[in-house]
Amino acid sequence: MIRFLIVCIEVTGFLIIFIPVMLVEMLIGKFNPRAKDISTLRIVQGAFRLILWTTGVRITEIGHENVPSDRPVLYIGNHRSYFDILLTYTRCERLTGYVAKKSMEKVPLLSTWMRFLHCLFMDRENLKEALKTILEGVELIKSGISVCIFPEGTRSRNDSDLDMLPFHEGSFKLATKTDCPIIPISINNSSAIWEKQFPKIRRCHVIVEYGKPIIPSELSRDDKKHIGTYVQNVILETLKKNEQLL
Repeated sequence: MIRFLIVCIEVTGFLIIFIPVMLVEMLIGKFNPRAKDISTLRIVQGAFRLILWTTGVRITEIGHENVPSDRPVLYIGNHRSYFDILLTYTRCERLTGYVAKKSMEKVPLLSTWMRFLHCLFMDRENLKEALKTILEGVELIKSGISVCIFPEGTRSRNDSDLDMLPFHEGSFKLATKTDCPIIPISINNSSAIWEKQFPKIRRCHVIVEYGKPIIPSELSRDDKKHIGTYVQNVILETLKKNEQLL
């Protein structure tokens, strides 16, 4: 419970203490949006690294060299824990907007930082609004900003990492409409940080592997038609491979 309480204090403290920093970031953004984007990215990454250090999690990272450094990408990952965002965002070398639940937009201060980072808020219960969010993501990628989405739509609460929820095919329009590389992210054992013994946070070993880029236009017609299933199978095989490393 001690780690959980410390993490709560860190999150609350960041949101409150960094209000002046938020105001400075707004000012910087008026004159130099690019500088504001980069400084906001590094500030939030620093906060996330502190939280992960507090949890005591040991992270094995594999394949980060597969992420292109010269163009935006669409990150696609399996989703088992709230900590999946921290585990992956701390490794983003360039600006990346995450697709989050619409309800997150109502969280004071946190939602402001998320907007600073070009995060998108998706209402999955409203297909028209969800499509609008996807199209906003397409424009982000066209402008040079990467996007990360967990296409299961919510955290999988199944017992095994291998038992994923179906991937929503609509999520992949972000790549098919831009032909940007899809980077599969396979995350093993992240639910062991917190969700498996809620509310306690425990030390554990997590594996995060970045797969080779998948270019939509280079897929066969059938694989492109069922691209969600194709990418999910790539992630599943990687999850199976990495189970033995835990």
